[in-house]
Amino acid sequence: MKLVRYGARNQERPGVIDAEGNVRDASSIVTDWNGAAFASGVLQKNFDAAKLPKVNDPIRFGACVGGTRNFIAVGLNYADHAAESGLKVPSEPVLFNKAPSCIVGANDDVLLPPGSVKMDWEVELAVVIGQPASYISEKDAPKFIAGYCVCHDVSEREYQIEGSGQWMKGKGCPTFGPLGPWLVTPDEVGDPQNLALWLAVNGKRMQNGSTKTMVFGVYFLVAYISRFMALEPGDVITTGTPPGVGLGMKPPQYLKPGDVMELGVEKLGSQRQTVRETPVR
Repeated sequence: MKLVRYGARNQERPGVIDAEGNVRDASSIVTDWNGAAFASGVLQKNFDAAKLPKVNDPIRFGACVGGTRNFIAVGLNYADHAAESGLKVPSEPVLFNKAPSCIVGANDDVLLPPGSVKMDWEVELAVVIGQPASYISEKDAPKFIAGYCVCHDVSEREYQIEGSGQWMKGKGCPTFGPLGPWLVTPDEVGDPQNLALWLAVNGKRMQNGSTKTMVFGVYFLVAYISRFMALEPGDVITTGTPPGVGLGMKPPQYLKPGDVMELGVEKLGSQRQTVRETPVR
């Protein structure tokens, strides 16, 4: 099943994509695709998408999950990306937080922070938690996953690595977390370690990768993270990026206003964002 949240910003309604690719309004079934809905078991109920009202208006896809409280990211989870960043492959997962307030829709503009000169791109596979998870095993991890989606882990490298302190400084600026367009349930995705990822800037392909080359797999990551925090329904874990980011180019290449980024993950759809300057207030 492909779940969507559609409509104006902060007014999104829950929907599903039917077999013909149409958006169907699911508000008769659930108030929102969020942690409360996932925890209620609604995804285990059988309902016929074709019987839901068809949405014919022009559609904006919001983030595919609402009300996220924890947005956790994994760093250096592809060995070749670690190499291009000049860093060693970690012996255990590198974790940091992205601010939930940075989450936006799949095709919303990405805003260049004032004074930023090193904004970068990263296509990633994200996991959305469906049930409370604490101290779970890798074997049981699939039971706690509501679905998967495309995440754009937009990053500001000067903020992230040139100052002191945590990586999160360059990861949580407004609009730095596009999610969607869909949340795809595990039955439609199959093996999460066999998905192609790609990203292009202004029509030029920059990233080509596969989740096959992750250092730490999805199920391991969910179980590992549950050792350090209680994962809640609606939480998002974004699992790292393959090589091809601007930081790794010689010379490095960073984003500027007007640049257009297109990215996707196999079976999970694609995103398209334009870089804009942050409006002056």
